[in-house]
Amino acid sequence: MQLRKAVSAVAVASLTALLAACGGGGDSGDDKATVTMWIYPVVVDETQHRAYWSQTVDAFKAQNPNIDVKVEIFPWANRDESLTTAIAGNKGPDVVYLIPDQIPKYATAIEPMDSHLDASAKADYLENVTKSVTIDNKLMGAPILTSALSLLCNKKVFAAAGQTAYPKTWDDVKAMAPAFKAKGYDMISYDGDVKTTLNVTFYPLLWQAGGDVFAADGKSVAFDQAPGVQALTFLKDMVDGGYINKGPVTTSPAIEQSRLAQNKVACSWSVTPADVTKFWGKDNIQVLPPLTNAKQVTYGTVGSLVMLKGSKNKTAAAKWVNFATSAANVKTYDTASGFFSPIKSTGALYANDPVLAEAEKNTQYATVGPLQVKSRDVMGALAPEIQAALLGQKTPEQALKDAAKAANAMLG
Repeated sequence: MQLRKAVSAVAVASLTALLAACGGGGDSGDDKATVTMWIYPVVVDETQHRAYWSQTVDAFKAQNPNIDVKVEIFPWANRDESLTTAIAGNKGPDVVYLIPDQIPKYATAIEPMDSHLDASAKADYLENVTKSVTIDNKLMGAPILTSALSLLCNKKVFAAAGQTAYPKTWDDVKAMAPAFKAKGYDMISYDGDVKTTLNVTFYPLLWQAGGDVFAADGKSVAFDQAPGVQALTFLKDMVDGGYINKGPVTTSPAIEQSRLAQNKVACSWSVTPADVTKFWGKDNIQVLPPLTNAKQVTYGTVGSLVMLKGSKNKTAAAKWVNFATSAANVKTYDTASGFFSPIKSTGALYANDPVLAEAEKNTQYATVGPLQVKSRDVMGALAPEIQAALLGQKTPEQALKDAAKAANAMLG
């Protein structure tokens, strides 16, 4: 899940003034070139999203009259299939928006950005952001946004359960869970539906336990080791104790029908403020850092503009990417879409919003997880085994062992 909100009319209206201050010097005298970029609905409102890119293109064109930029906004659904087909047919875009778990899949088709980005821009990225788009010491994209999942707790539920302190560690969660159960509340929400990405459900616990999905060499999985068993045992104990509702372990209801929406859950690390504001009320959202066990860590995505090797206009494409991901443009785009900035010099984007200001601080704890070409395939092997353990069909040890066997076969 990612933080999203519709861009405000004020934000769109102010774009022209902001864009004029962005990087990308004047026309270099290059021959006429056209740059095509594929992007997806990062800003939920399609009209506002198109308005943003239209004005951004106009501002770039004013400084680079010999370069035409065509921005094409595609749906999230089936985006990998469309991009893979286009690349195979030598009909891919010059630039495309990718998130980290897509980058390894397209690595051989990506033009590394190290020599194409301004040195000052590269130095301005947050350290964990740079790491999230780097493969074999090569920067594979120009980050334009980031996010971080916080631990969100419902103040109304805490008050109803007579709790005045919020959890910081796994032990805190286990200790206070009975008090919530006694009042008819779930301590934690957990979505075990196999269609839900493990990035926002199980992996944060795995990382907090000190584990990882893959071994250091990437040739085998590591989630079946002691930290993984500890993480899955923690979850199973919470389900068995009645502190996590068992229903969503198999089937995820729409959030409107969930116990989260019914104000029956104390905390969740799998949702964003935007997901629950309508149901909890903004004043009742307590934003906290991620839980701590062996480590303090959470999941956060990074969206980047990536140049493809098949681009016939790399010089022009690089100018566009530098412009589109400049600090001023990033600040405008991220506040429009509800994401956080991957750039240090933008400073905090949400100082005037008490909820998002706290959530923004948690980018320091965020990781995108493993940059491995088989990441999504491995999730497909692991998710049903986690579900089996939570339903009592297997022990945590056996479930992870069986998942590892299947996943390692995929890795060869």
